[in-house]
Amino acid sequence: HQDLRSFVEWHGIPFLHVDMQERDAAFEKIAKLFETYRGDTMVLARFMQIMPPALCRHYAGRIINIHHSFLPSFVGAKPYHQAYQRGVKLIGATCHYVTDELDAGPIIEQDTVRIDHGDTVDDLVRYGRDIEKSVLARGLRYHVEDRVLVCGNKTIVFR
Repeated sequence: HQDLRSFVEWHGIPFLHVDMQERDAAFEKIAKLFETYRGDTMVLARFMQIMPPALCRHYAGRIINIHHSFLPSFVGAKPYHQAYQRGVKLIGATCHYVTDELDAGPIIEQDTVRIDHGDTVDDLVRYGRDIEKSVLARGLRYHVEDRVLVCGNKTIVFR
């Protein structure tokens, strides 16, 4: 997101923006940048794009996504709207490895918050954003500290 440019550059990190209008070209550029900068981990936060299966397989165990629901519930877009419509009593966030199956990769970290019948969709979104930040931070920390062991589509996390 362009609004983070100054923050990123202030920390001495090059800011790179990839226009997603031409999907295939954009994903080729993302892969090239990841290789050029010798990236260890790719983090998808508010990315809202489905990664090509070949890219998912090539970087298996190196792409992490934060999904704004307590997976496996409410896969895909607008999970807070789905949760509201379903009348759930808990919402959550899930940090997981990306696979070629949408929002179905091995789960690294999750958390939930209790909600109430009086909460609106906007309330759910607001509560969820707080959870998403902490879940992503913990999940990413576990990953970079090599505390996650992937076993098939499950993980063992050494806390």
